[in-house]
Amino acid sequence: MDFEKMLTRVAEQGSDVVAEELLREIEAEYGRVPLIFERMAERPEILISHLLYKGAVAETSQLEPKVIELISLAVGAALKCRHCVEYHMQSAMAKGATRAEILEVILIAGMLANSAVLADAYRVVDGSGPCPSCDINGTGLGKTRPDK
Repeated sequence: MDFEKMLTRVAEQGSDVVAEELLREIEAEYGRVPLIFERMAERPEILISHLLYKGAVAETSQLEPKVIELISLAVGAALKCRHCVEYHMQSAMAKGATRAEILEVILIAGMLANSAVLADAYRVVDGSGPCPSCDINGTGLGKTRPDK
């Protein structure tokens, strides 16, 4: 998605028209429109800016498009987002991913998600300090070990 062309398109046709066209393009390419895109289209500026951002990331990436979709699939699986998994699996397959590659990234995502669950729970059980990333994100409780 060429950034300048999209801006020109929006300026000439208006964001409402362009958003509807984008939804039709997405449906033609993937067979359906993801729910988040449908909701974003209720505020066309949100959909257009999201797709511009997504396009810029993909177009400037040093990774192959198939790899980007496999990573997206893995993240969707780790976040337990069925719609993300379905959408990115279909997109990865369209970009040449095999069933074996798809199963591999799901396995890796599951392994990492499991590790995160275990690490967090073990910190609670051990009464050790909070997770450093939780503290950075402001979600840590700041507890210390009760026995020390």
